[in-house]
Amino acid sequence: MQYRTFGRTTWQPSALGFGAMRLPVLDGDHAKIDQDLATRMVRAAIDGGVNYVDTAWPYHGGESERLLGRALRDGYRRRVRVATKMPSWLVATRDDFDRFFDEQRRRLDTERVDFYLLHGLNRVQWPKLYDLGVLDWAEGALADGRIGHLGFSFHDDLDTFRKIVNTYSWTFCQIQYNFMDTCFQAGTDGLRYAASRGLGVVVMEPLRGGSLTRPAPREVAALWSSAATKRSQAEWALQWVWNDPDVSLVLSGMSAMSHVEENLASADRSGVGSLHEDELRLVDRVRDAYRSLAPIPCTGCRYCMPCPQGVAISRVFALFNDGSAYDDVERSRLSYERFMKPEERADRCVACGACEEACPQGIDIIEWLKRAHATLAS
Repeated sequence: MQYRTFGRTTWQPSALGFGAMRLPVLDGDHAKIDQDLATRMVRAAIDGGVNYVDTAWPYHGGESERLLGRALRDGYRRRVRVATKMPSWLVATRDDFDRFFDEQRRRLDTERVDFYLLHGLNRVQWPKLYDLGVLDWAEGALADGRIGHLGFSFHDDLDTFRKIVNTYSWTFCQIQYNFMDTCFQAGTDGLRYAASRGLGVVVMEPLRGGSLTRPAPREVAALWSSAATKRSQAEWALQWVWNDPDVSLVLSGMSAMSHVEENLASADRSGVGSLHEDELRLVDRVRDAYRSLAPIPCTGCRYCMPCPQGVAISRVFALFNDGSAYDDVERSRLSYERFMKPEERADRCVACGACEEACPQGIDIIEWLKRAHATLAS
């Protein structure tokens, strides 16, 4: 395992962090984690050198924190730093800070959360938390040792990101970053700004919700195959992020033991400046090819779910994007008709707007659902 720097701290994080948002599940139920397999995966990652595990209040319907609490028994807890997040959108009063945090510590079976984040800050949630006194509350938790370090995760534009960074002496932040999202949300400019202010930068969605690992369309496959050094699509994406000196660690949401094994091997090969200039230019060409093919910037994070009407938004978007990016609309239509229940299809949308308020990508979901149904319905 390679280890990196973390902002102003002296702690060295593993290049790879374990993101517990996409754990293996049973019966296709997002809230029913395969306890045995997930535990073995977490422990295999730690045995392979991972020293940072990340979860949050809503992951797997609240079961992710509980899973980690159990998986980190038998001596594993003292070998890692645990990160979880305050559910900002659920906070209504100052008393909620302790209410949620105390429940999270119970779920995680720990008195101390090493890295605590305010989850999904944006121009709406941040002023609300600030006015409720979240920084005063956090200072108290830092002083008495219940929190080791305070940070935030982020989904909004660059100006909002800079304002939040400037408000407090944060230890770290967490941003979405991959070779497709250099100009999206915080992007490369936000990464540079946070690092210049001494923050550790944790990267989420390095594979863009798995979309960068799917079978590549012809244009992209041809580009990858032209590389002198052969890598999997996942490794290309991960190595691109690890190549950046301002990145402290990269989170990967893993749902199979093979993902753990492959990512550990990739992390062993990682390093700042490990990609040559011609390889970086190749990634630029791949980015341009993808952008010309996949119209909806959905990462499959499921923040828009559940839809009050039952629309399976992320699945609809995945089928629409696949049909566009992989030039196979007929296959997407077949899946839409055969494998999606009528009540899950896009025409059930009543334009209530709840999904758009929750979407961290700022997608015009309602309009895209209309377009997707027009394309995918027979």
